[in-house]
Amino acid sequence: MPTDCLFCKIVEGTIPANRVYEDEWCIGFPDINPQAPTHLLLIPKQHIASQAKALAEHKPLLGHLMATAADLARAQGLDKGYRVVVNTGDEGGQTVHHLHLHLLGGRAMRWPPG
Repeated sequence: MPTDCLFCKIVEGTIPANRVYEDEWCIGFPDINPQAPTHLLLIPKQHIASQAKALAEHKPLLGHLMATAADLARAQGLDKGYRVVVNTGDEGGQTVHHLHLHLLGGRAMRWPPG
């Protein structure tokens, strides 16, 4: 794991996070700059820099992240709908270069998003 990666430090426990979910593959916690009433991040414990760096061997992990996002949405009561976002690369709005999913809900989402 890169020593300068913020999310790797959260995985290691050297930076605290309010973990609302954790299993052997991933961790979920609230975004520090929420863009919706519910805004959780779901990060894999394995460092993958971005969606663009995901390989065929990562398919089980990627599927697990999406299924876990759906579980978290149900647990958060987002029955009316929610959005799952993966920002990829600098022009895609990615600011932490460790793959992560944003789970946003609790309000109506607009399109296009930005």
